[in-house]
Amino acid sequence: MTTSAHPVYPHLFQPLDLGFTTLKNRVIMGSMHTGLEELPDGHHRMAAFYADRARGGVGLIVTGGIGPNEEGSTHPMTRRLDTDKAVANHKIVTDAVHAADGKICMQILHTGRYAYSEKLVAPSAIQAPINKFKPRELTPDEIEKQIEDFVFTATQAQKAGYDGVEIMGSEGYFLNQFIARRTNHRDDEWGGEYENRIRLPIEVVRRVREAVGEHFIIIYRLSMLDLVEGGSSYDEVVTLGKEIEKAGATIINTGIGWHEARIPTINTKVPRAAFTWVTAKFRDALSIPVVTSNRINMPDVAETVLARGDADLVSMARPFLADADFVIKAEQNRADEINTCIGCNQACLDHVFNGKLTSCLVNPRACHETELVITPASSKKHIAIVGAGPAGLAAAVTAAQRGHRVTLFDAAEEIGGQFNIAKQIPGKEEFYETLRYFKRQIELHDTITLKLGTRVDVDMLNSGGFDEVLLATGIKPRTPDIDGINHPKVMSYLDVLRDKKPVGQSVAIIGAGGIGFDTAEFLAHGKATPSQDISAFMKEWGIDMTLNARAGVEGMSPQPEPAARQIYLLQRKSSKVGAGLGKTTGWSHRAGLLMKGVKMIPGVTYDRIDDEGLHITVDGQSQCLPVDNVIICAGQEPLRELTVGLTVPYQLIGGADEALELDAKRAIDQGTRVVAAL
Repeated sequence: MTTSAHPVYPHLFQPLDLGFTTLKNRVIMGSMHTGLEELPDGHHRMAAFYADRARGGVGLIVTGGIGPNEEGSTHPMTRRLDTDKAVANHKIVTDAVHAADGKICMQILHTGRYAYSEKLVAPSAIQAPINKFKPRELTPDEIEKQIEDFVFTATQAQKAGYDGVEIMGSEGYFLNQFIARRTNHRDDEWGGEYENRIRLPIEVVRRVREAVGEHFIIIYRLSMLDLVEGGSSYDEVVTLGKEIEKAGATIINTGIGWHEARIPTINTKVPRAAFTWVTAKFRDALSIPVVTSNRINMPDVAETVLARGDADLVSMARPFLADADFVIKAEQNRADEINTCIGCNQACLDHVFNGKLTSCLVNPRACHETELVITPASSKKHIAIVGAGPAGLAAAVTAAQRGHRVTLFDAAEEIGGQFNIAKQIPGKEEFYETLRYFKRQIELHDTITLKLGTRVDVDMLNSGGFDEVLLATGIKPRTPDIDGINHPKVMSYLDVLRDKKPVGQSVAIIGAGGIGFDTAEFLAHGKATPSQDISAFMKEWGIDMTLNARAGVEGMSPQPEPAARQIYLLQRKSSKVGAGLGKTTGWSHRAGLLMKGVKMIPGVTYDRIDDEGLHITVDGQSQCLPVDNVIICAGQEPLRELTVGLTVPYQLIGGADEALELDAKRAIDQGTRVVAAL
């Protein structure tokens, strides 16, 4: 294969000829449901969102999933492409993308037993463990109607100006449910033997191709690794892939893991490009272009994957929430300016599953392009920002983008604030990328003066000639009222994570919020940080990299490294420990620590701390945990000392405004919005 002339990423910027059309590079923006689809002005906002990414250089965009019918839609309010008005609305989106020199496919997503609706249907009446609704089993006539609805939706997409469709056949959705014995218990022509169970996806692709003609992209999302008991074997997936090719697919995309699988696949615990080895195994058996995905978030990672031959294209979804200009920055050798996806899920997937509009922790403008607009300031100000943590950094860069002059102070010798604590947690190394991004932005904006190692007082702010002061001074740890809280055994999480004070072999952590879990993760790993070791990750979660085990997991068991010390993770609340963590990631943080032997105890009353250890009462029973250290992770309080006597107009942002579990999502959003309105 000849490569392009791009000196750094030759494979990434190699065009791909599909016969009837050419993709300008090997980058696909993967499908994400954003919530824009359901808003009254949603299609205008979708047009702005996708056109920004097209202008940013993406080779091919795939939209969030559109249900082919009412029963297959994600929830009862999901918009479908079933009317002339809907086609006209989608034409707004496709016209905007084409005007920005982009190509766009619409994903057709039938959720089957995952639909959050009382009308949900499936091959068999088997309830999903992640859904409160039980599906109804389809009759053969109703299955025929489902095929017709796929075909109709594809032809509607063609009318709306889409360059193609992606047919979702993975992640445990409807078509995947027919394929797997786990969910298909039928004994008719749509069930039983594997050749019957794969009839439906093959028929959908064949009939869609028949209806749309040859010059229309059909991507089929093939589940290559189900990661659930009763999923498909390697040979079965190869068989299906070959049949999908014959049926008329243009491209095969890679699906990893069902939504109900208890193995993390896309959050920050997962190593970069952790699953491209799966695609590589199947690519050899297939003849049409194959896409790989999951935790590919920088151009050098994507280039390595392509150069190694793991895939023909790379799909990235959330990285385009983080930075619309990802591709063009890579093309111009400005990768150090990319605002990198950190795999946190906090503002994207957590929002979607909580019924909120998608955005991005590191880029609050994502999906808010028409509402959060950064425009040149009509009146240029000199702004003092005290604190170079997430809120202060976001405010400083946004202010400079608007033309304001900024002096950014921090008492520490490096930018980052609490991010410098978070980046040390195994599995959270991506925070280094966020700090690299902000550091580069400060370098690029000569209107920002950075003053590190500088303690600010009120007199400096009052006499400094500032028009406005933003106090992003952060937080201080809260000290709970426990008898013996000043005992030498007691440490704060800052003693452990920031100051690296020695910790004993047995510890009790008071407080099981995000900081408590992070501290437990740090202490459980000891000095080793294997979070980017792919084979270690697969071993820890029980995934067979030879693919001899059906679905990658049957007969396998997790083999985590034991914790470096005995850890008790305690909370006053009687609810499950970790219940307040992120909706889509919390379970994996909890499961990972439990596998390492961390003991989690809810409903704790803290009696006292003394030479014996931590004395607690649980369920009316008193006991002593004979620990070497007690680590306090009991929340934070805002630092607001600089407000007293300040005569310059000021605002509090970030933790100084509200000290909620070091909430970087809120801090960056607030820092951006406050300055956008100045």
